[in-house]
Amino acid sequence: MTACRYLLPRIFGTIEGMTSSAAASNSTASNAPAGTLGANHPLKDGRTSDSPLITAYRGGTPSRRPVWFMRQAGRSLPEYLKVREGVAMLDSCLRPELAAEITLQPVRRHDVDAAIFFSDIVIPLKLAGVSVDIVPGVGPVLDKPVRTAADVAALPTLTWEALEPIREAVRLSVAELGKTPLIGFAGAPFTLAAYMVEGKPSRDHLGPRTMMHADPETWAALATWAADTSGMFLQAQLEAGASAAQLFDSWAGSLGLADYTKYVAPASTRALDHVRGLGAPLIHFGTGTSELLVAMRDVGVDVVGVDYRLPLDEANRRLGGTVPLQGNIDPALLSAPWDVLEAHVREVIAAGSHAPGHVLNLGHGVPPETDPTVLTRVVELIHSIPTE
Repeated sequence: MTACRYLLPRIFGTIEGMTSSAAASNSTASNAPAGTLGANHPLKDGRTSDSPLITAYRGGTPSRRPVWFMRQAGRSLPEYLKVREGVAMLDSCLRPELAAEITLQPVRRHDVDAAIFFSDIVIPLKLAGVSVDIVPGVGPVLDKPVRTAADVAALPTLTWEALEPIREAVRLSVAELGKTPLIGFAGAPFTLAAYMVEGKPSRDHLGPRTMMHADPETWAALATWAADTSGMFLQAQLEAGASAAQLFDSWAGSLGLADYTKYVAPASTRALDHVRGLGAPLIHFGTGTSELLVAMRDVGVDVVGVDYRLPLDEANRRLGGTVPLQGNIDPALLSAPWDVLEAHVREVIAAGSHAPGHVLNLGHGVPPETDPTVLTRVVELIHSIPTE
């Protein structure tokens, strides 16, 4: 898929090779060493290379149907709430022992086929030195939004050393997971940049969408900074032991295809360039992105995540049957009667059978009010249905 990135518009060259002082002074790529996976990495020593998850991500026939859930380690688990008592969200992500414990909890409880690294989309910003916090009832809030060329030029630089708490949390998690793969993740550059421009969550992301057109050079500089920051965050996780990585674009659904292709896809490509040569499967997921799936694939990924809005057989048709899919049980049905939920899960499996590979997941995150026993039952159902 990497060849497809050369089909992107000319602004890719603008973002990749900007000569502005902002881009030159804030690019983080030079801080990261060349990416490699060591001989004792789970993908290299055989622990996870033949696991159901990695097999499905690579288009093979897994020994059982793989399933994991976005936000599976979180507010729906009583054990999570207990260990998080008195600890702020971002602090919990930066304490390696605590982050590892939270990462492992859903694997122990649900027997899912992967752990997803417990962190937050804005953690790379915080590690770089951007003043950001999670405000209860609001979400990520920056002390100072980034809205001008001077703001971008003043952004701090993420260093490789600052990522050590992330690497340590990954190492601790992987040591306990055995043959179960760990999935690393990072927010896609557009999502990071959207938070930075707005200074907080937004419904329509008018600020970043306006910047793209009103001040494209500043947008390109900011997108480059966000791409390198996300890329380093992914690289740290993969090199420390994660067996796959997901680029998560929470807010890409606010964009039309033309804007996504011209102003966003090049930055996502750049982020993934940090880890593209490592040999780990790369997944791209966004919410409300049914019309963007082909462009999201073409940034160069192995798997495309699909949210609950589009049936997987239609997603596969749009993608031309070229990549495995991940998804897309509707989170709203987790609170429905079991017969309704079971029928829905079976429909998702049937629709996913059209793709070259399929990993079961939700079409978004686990709602906080979800009964954990329902998730366990869903996993048991999925594992009981033979692979073909």
